[in-house]
Amino acid sequence: MFNTWIVQRSSLLEFDNKLPYLVLAYYHITKLEQPELLVKAHKAFFKDKDFKGRIYLAKDGINGTLSAPKELVCEYMQWLWSQPGFDNAEFKIQEFEDHTFGKLTVKTRPELVALGFEVPLDEKAIGAHLSPKEWREMYETEENKVVLDVRNDYEWELGHFEGSESPPCKTFKDFDDYSKELKARVNPETKVLMCCTGGIRCEFFSSLLKQQGFEHVFQLQGGIIKYGAEEKSKHWKGKLFVFDDRLSIPISDEKTEVIGKCHHCNKEAERYYNCANMDCNELFLCCEDCLKAFHGCCQDSCQKGTRVRPYKLACTPFRKWYTYAKSKEELNTLRAT
Repeated sequence: MFNTWIVQRSSLLEFDNKLPYLVLAYYHITKLEQPELLVKAHKAFFKDKDFKGRIYLAKDGINGTLSAPKELVCEYMQWLWSQPGFDNAEFKIQEFEDHTFGKLTVKTRPELVALGFEVPLDEKAIGAHLSPKEWREMYETEENKVVLDVRNDYEWELGHFEGSESPPCKTFKDFDDYSKELKARVNPETKVLMCCTGGIRCEFFSSLLKQQGFEHVFQLQGGIIKYGAEEKSKHWKGKLFVFDDRLSIPISDEKTEVIGKCHHCNKEAERYYNCANMDCNELFLCCEDCLKAFHGCCQDSCQKGTRVRPYKLACTPFRKWYTYAKSKEELNTLRAT
């Protein structure tokens, strides 16, 4: 059973979790004059507590993913709700057997989403928020539409909504040029249904589309994670890429078509790995047979590198060398076995 809980301040903090850890994903847009002060407050809160993950704070809000035991997750949510401007923050929660990060990082960033320029984020300047049910209904009934998935291409290749378009953008900054190309190709009266993992990228990218003259822009509130919690896997293929040690997860407990392809043999594959060669570290989809055959590497030449981590099927993503050995000599022995 795959469970996702959507939690707001008014929710009862009750989780029927069978696994010992909860994974918390969230963002919240709010004005912070001094985000560095909230970084310090977070670090004070986390001191001597069993949290791991990544939290970024900027003048436009917070974006975070954490793993911790249930009691600590509930304590953190209550604490963040008590901070000015965060009383209506929403959390997406899943269970897992272990921590999904190797360490805890809390720091400031110039922007929550690295566009390189400011965009207005007031209600009129961004796409209208649709609940998963409303988004699905528009997806099913609207003929004059384009479904825009604003995640990275490698995320889209693992799983996506049927008929969705993945912008050919290597960086978030490229989306500005893409929005202009889309305007030239698509009637601005077309309804644009946007989606991303948790919803934050749609907040920013929908503003760019509105600036280009698209009037009917709709974003999936809570992202694909919330959609899976409330609408299961209707119209979804594959798995969802996540930026933690799990790398890929189902969006619900419903079985879906496998659409990912192995980097080596092109067979069906649903798991991402980082190349075991630390000087490469390429992220690639791979089946178990090829992972063994290439010793965790993305190509033959990577196996011959001088800084190759020992292949371990269960360890994704690969950690730094000292995770496996106390010395470089011991590491070389492990690599040879």
